[in-house]
Amino acid sequence: MADFGISAGQFVAVIWDKSSPVEALKDLVDKLQALTGDEGRVSVENINQLLQSAHKESSFDIVLSGIIPGSTTLHSAEILAEMARILRPGGCLFLKEPVETAVVNNSKVKTASKLCSALTLSGLVEVKELQSLSPEEIQSVREHLGYHSDSLLSVQITGKKPNFEVGSSSQLKLSIAKKSSGNPAVDPAAAKLWTLSANDMEDESVDLIDSDELLDAEDLKKPDPASLRAPSCGEGKKRKACKNCTCGLAEELEKEKSRDQISSQPKSACGNCYLGDAFRCASCPYLGMPAFKPGEKVLLSDSNLHDA
Repeated sequence: MADFGISAGQFVAVIWDKSSPVEALKDLVDKLQALTGDEGRVSVENINQLLQSAHKESSFDIVLSGIIPGSTTLHSAEILAEMARILRPGGCLFLKEPVETAVVNNSKVKTASKLCSALTLSGLVEVKELQSLSPEEIQSVREHLGYHSDSLLSVQITGKKPNFEVGSSSQLKLSIAKKSSGNPAVDPAAAKLWTLSANDMEDESVDLIDSDELLDAEDLKKPDPASLRAPSCGEGKKRKACKNCTCGLAEELEKEKSRDQISSQPKSACGNCYLGDAFRCASCPYLGMPAFKPGEKVLLSDSNLHDA
């Protein structure tokens, strides 16, 4: 009992479930009442009724769950959060729960790391200690939980609630000099010097500078497009424009491609190839093709390339 740090005058909550032996529970409560004395209090609560018991927050200095010898209590995230809620700031939670040494899919028994993570999410700072289950405890797990495994351990975790309540706030005292409520004094001469109204723009005595006069001859020169290109733009054996090219290389390559397509088209010697076979020579490259407009590229579908 000394490990729990219980002293006279403290309020202690003992959580039990159906796996807790009645005689062991009664013996534990008697020992706790002897430690807390007349000024303290020991409350006993079933884990299935804890959420409906409506205990006030910050009601207990110590919460014990699964500590009763022979218990195989499993704690859900909601139960852990409720235990943290009813603890006073600075209070401690002591629980004991069977855990798996490795991750098992669809297992109702958690690993020690997952149990500690659940305690952390509930707002507690935990210290864990692994202990091997006794043969009696393993048999209790099988009977009350219907769970069979050869890799079970019992983990005892000590969690402490921070010294503040969840959702509490405090005003910060900042050493910032107060600003003067009055406006700073302004020199009338300086205010008049930097004031320019619409009437002053029409006054012939005000000389305005033409913005074009600020440019010299070098500023008016049109830059060479080659100088605007990136150092690596168009380099390599195959010239290729960058993605989202803005230096003009993409347009230049497009023009070169159009010129290559025009030059690759067959040239007509007589100039009548586009009129049809009636006007074509015997060696005309367009012989057998339909008539087309001058300069138009002839494209034939698959159906035209096969005999009917």
